[in-house]
Amino acid sequence: MSIKIEKTKNANELKLSFVIEAKKFDEAIVKVYEKSARYFNIPGFRKGKAPMAIVEKTYGPSIFYEDAFNEVVPEIYEKELKENNIEAVSNPDLDIEQMEKGQDLKFTAIVQIKPEVKLGKYKGIEIKKIEYNVSDDDVEHELGHMLERNARVVTVEDRPVENGDITVIDFEGSVDGVKFEGGKGEGHELEIGSNTFIPGFEEQIIGMKMEEERDIKVKFPDDYFSEDLKGKDAVFKVKLHEIKKKELPELNDDFAKDASEFDTLDELKNSIKEKIEEQNKSRAKYETEEELIKKACEDVEIDIPSGMIETELDNMTKEVETRLSYQGMNLEMYLNMTGKTMADFRKEGEEQAKIAVKTRLVLEAIIEAEKIEAEPSKVQEKVEEMAKAYGKKAEEIKENENFMEYITKTLKQDAVIEFLVQNAKIK
Repeated sequence: MSIKIEKTKNANELKLSFVIEAKKFDEAIVKVYEKSARYFNIPGFRKGKAPMAIVEKTYGPSIFYEDAFNEVVPEIYEKELKENNIEAVSNPDLDIEQMEKGQDLKFTAIVQIKPEVKLGKYKGIEIKKIEYNVSDDDVEHELGHMLERNARVVTVEDRPVENGDITVIDFEGSVDGVKFEGGKGEGHELEIGSNTFIPGFEEQIIGMKMEEERDIKVKFPDDYFSEDLKGKDAVFKVKLHEIKKKELPELNDDFAKDASEFDTLDELKNSIKEKIEEQNKSRAKYETEEELIKKACEDVEIDIPSGMIETELDNMTKEVETRLSYQGMNLEMYLNMTGKTMADFRKEGEEQAKIAVKTRLVLEAIIEAEKIEAEPSKVQEKVEEMAKAYGKKAEEIKENENFMEYITKTLKQDAVIEFLVQNAKIK
């Protein structure tokens, strides 16, 4: 087996020319035949019992070539990348020059590689101190949410609908007299003022009385997700069945006892304040780190290969698909609702993908420049944490290369961010 490595005209791109000896390729052909023989049904032979020569004669000598290529090449390709210290960041663009039984297998692979990063200033970065103080309004706001969560809902029978009420309605919508899909609901609960319905709809419910029927006229927004409905005038026939309202508990020591672990309202307020302070510290820490990373990425010379952007877009797409699945949707449904194509979706995410890749490359370059390592004690701590999470022994985690690579990489990322903070000038 031989390999020739050349630079192409494009930056961060290599051409790898492989020659794999005929014997190894022929062995792969035999191996593929043995794996797939049971699927061939040739007259004169029991299914799966036809000799290799007969199968090749029946289907052509190249019947096993592609599978034999896939059998032998990936392992050799990865081995050569590793031995030649080539950090590929894209799938190879393959060109097969010779693939024939009894002949050396010859092919080329053009691959993008990790680019060189010329760092700008990353030590002594100046930023303003980020901090968030807790106000009385913040505490009162959280108390308001607690009151809402502990409110009881009662039926109202002696007055029409007011803003803030919870109504139970039947509705059916039409455009130009034609009913549309998704425009009908029965026994639907709608909180007036929640702005969860089409603009203008909830306001027209105000003033309705029990069992009253009313035609409500609205216009769908110009950016509405349905192409058939956006910008259209619609009429909803609405019948009101029930009016309910929330009754908030009184804010006092009794409420504190019922809604929390504290005996007094003052204790509850102090606890809320402490909780918000911790949240604010975390927020300030995160924003400080983000600002320093952003500034460290300025004045950096780097030519990002397109393959890295595409891979990042692939990962971003998978994350979106996962989030949508929690909502009972998939990406195709989302694209149909928003009137976008997959090309539109990826185009919109391109800038975010570029920033993510650039950030990662810059941090990796700083790790290398400053010879940042993962602290052994923190590695051990992370190993034990993962062992507990996966129900394994710590030794099993340590023996798993993928786990250890993930742990080391994560800790180095944490360490380089801490390095930026320690070396920053925060005013």
